[in-house]
Amino acid sequence: MALRGKKPTAEEKRLKMMLFGPAGVGKTTAAIQFPRPYLMDTEKGSVNDQYVDQLNRNGGAVFATTEFDEMVAEVVALLSTKHDYRTLIIDPITVVYNDLLDKAAKKVGTDFGRHYGEADKRMRHLLNLLLRLDMNVVITCHAKNVYGDGMKIEGQTFDGYKKLDYMFDLVIELQKRGKDRVGIPRKSRVSSMPEGEVFPFSYEAIAERYGRAVLERDATPVVLASAEQIGELTRMLTVLKLPEEVTDKWLDKAGADRWAEMSAEQIGKCIDYCKTKFEKGTATE
Repeated sequence: MALRGKKPTAEEKRLKMMLFGPAGVGKTTAAIQFPRPYLMDTEKGSVNDQYVDQLNRNGGAVFATTEFDEMVAEVVALLSTKHDYRTLIIDPITVVYNDLLDKAAKKVGTDFGRHYGEADKRMRHLLNLLLRLDMNVVITCHAKNVYGDGMKIEGQTFDGYKKLDYMFDLVIELQKRGKDRVGIPRKSRVSSMPEGEVFPFSYEAIAERYGRAVLERDATPVVLASAEQIGELTRMLTVLKLPEEVTDKWLDKAGADRWAEMSAEQIGKCIDYCKTKFEKGTATE
């Protein structure tokens, strides 16, 4: 079998960034500086005058919700619809995760922390969609203390899904120093913003380091699977009876939770695979 590795090349990626910090540090103000913001407001903070003015100046829009399913549906719409927005903001995601935990506790109980498993599975679904989205993604989180020996406070971290930081190229702690707001990268895959460096936080500072052209280019929508493609694949799977782990692997690789979230190209490859199985007269992997 031939090796499938390829020579690595740099990829121009949309910014995926998380901001965290204490109340009053200005997480919302920092986030909505970004171009053409589409703000998913989970705390109804966007009704304040200063936020309204900033959003209008930047050509933004607001979608207020704390319902996880509504949020996922809106992300899928942003993924697949032609629009003028450049930056998706979820402010803050802590509220959404806590709501998921409450609902999971009622559904599966809290024994052995099983409600965390239920809530985390749903969060992973959202994060997979955000990774596919051809927009800058800025997520804000509440902060919580990090304790060391003797319950001594050693610093702060984000409050939410424990693996939330895995998807982000940048995780920045915001602090107030006098009248200024500064950012401190706590995780960085961006060479121009090394971990631990303190810098005055603004959109201009990020654009200078990350690349304005990348941050401000138009979003390219994804053509999602059509009803005809979904119907064709469903009929084939009914006959072939492929193992569930095979179809789960397809969905996971596509960053989707259901066939309707796959791109037309992705589901097309699944259909082609099934056609090959029919031609070979076998349903085994």
